[in-house]
Amino acid sequence: MLAMPSGTLACPDVARQRRLATQLADMIPGAATIRVSLNDPKQPWPHPHAIAKNEAGQTIELGRTTTRIASRWILRVWPDADWNRPHTFDLAAATLTRSDLIATGWSR
Repeated sequence: MLAMPSGTLACPDVARQRRLATQLADMIPGAATIRVSLNDPKQPWPHPHAIAKNEAGQTIELGRTTTRIASRWILRVWPDADWNRPHTFDLAAATLTRSDLIATGWSR
């Protein structure tokens, strides 16, 4: 498999994404999606932030540590994503999609 100059694999590691989805589902019971951004409303500077939702779309309350761990793990699996915009990680499909594309019905 080819590697980019940074040393990361050119093809996405689907097994890694699936493992992350499994770990996050264990860490946040009932979560279906996790929305990640660098805009924590409680911080004046860019800071990893996560919001988990269940299948019904209801927000699951997360502690500060869980929020940071979940967002950082997702950021590390997709380092090349445009993190200027929020993304949603679907735990069932183990896929990451820009949140603004989900709202408009587009997919990436």
